[in-house]
Amino acid sequence: MKKFEYAQPKSIDEVFQYLEDPDSVIKSGGIDLLDLMKEDLIAPKRLVNIRSINQLSFVRENEDGTISIGPNVTLSELADNEIITKYFPALREAARLIATPQIRNAATIGGNLCQRSRCWYFRSIDFDCSRKGGSHCYALFGENKYHAVLGAKSGCAIVQPSGTAVALMSLNAVLVISNGKNEKQLDLNEFYVEPAQDITKETILENNELIVEIIIPKEMRNYKNRYIKLKEKQSYDWPLADVAVALKMNGIKCEEANVILGSAAPIPWKSKEAEFELKGNRITKELARKAGEASMEEAFPLAENKYKIRLFKIVVYRAICEAIGINPYT
Repeated sequence: MKKFEYAQPKSIDEVFQYLEDPDSVIKSGGIDLLDLMKEDLIAPKRLVNIRSINQLSFVRENEDGTISIGPNVTLSELADNEIITKYFPALREAARLIATPQIRNAATIGGNLCQRSRCWYFRSIDFDCSRKGGSHCYALFGENKYHAVLGAKSGCAIVQPSGTAVALMSLNAVLVISNGKNEKQLDLNEFYVEPAQDITKETILENNELIVEIIIPKEMRNYKNRYIKLKEKQSYDWPLADVAVALKMNGIKCEEANVILGSAAPIPWKSKEAEFELKGNRITKELARKAGEASMEEAFPLAENKYKIRLFKIVVYRAICEAIGINPYT
């Protein structure tokens, strides 16, 4: 790891003053950032530590009924929060199942949304992959057991690593992003960058920008929501497949549906095929199975990850059933 300057701003305004230098990067929990530095993938001249800025750490109900979350909220705090537990079990479960208790006590929701790919070719300095400006994706024809089954045709087979992104996207979350002078709001599904757009980036966030707030719309309180993650080691591991669903129900009829797949594609993947099966229909176990099958209609598995097709069909089915209180195992 190369030497660097460590800045400790006392206010949000001071953060942006430090970020005027393009060689400065944000640090909060620092879990992914320090990994990238130790792996010699980045070498910033300055780390700007925002962890102690209390204005960025909050979970609150707003007067308009929306729920706001600050980027400095740790995953443990999010999983234990009464508001999140009451309305958004999918988000609670996504935060609760990430990594180990020690990591969840340090890692923040903002950092989790912004973390970079965990692809072993990207993380190794021995491989000049396309995401690092090289000529091709080694995973497409190399070791790809944990790689993408959707969206990889554009030249990069990474999977987006954030479990909270999957849950928040199912809840139609909105990000507030600031550069110190202007703020903009955008839907979370606009935050992530597909390889066809820019193969070197995972998010649209610029070096001088910061997520200052995550907003969950008021109407999402009325959606039935569920998140399920499957891992090889259930105590601590990256997911093989994870799914979040949010369903607006009118009795047993589904009026609106969000079905988001994680660990399936370079971005959190919105399964329009599964959503189409659910909308306007009475949800039964048979329909949930049909939606699970539909979620993989466009899948393009690689040599070593065909097993993911079956996993996602099962997890989508289970998540839909459990969201509305149907036992998927009987």
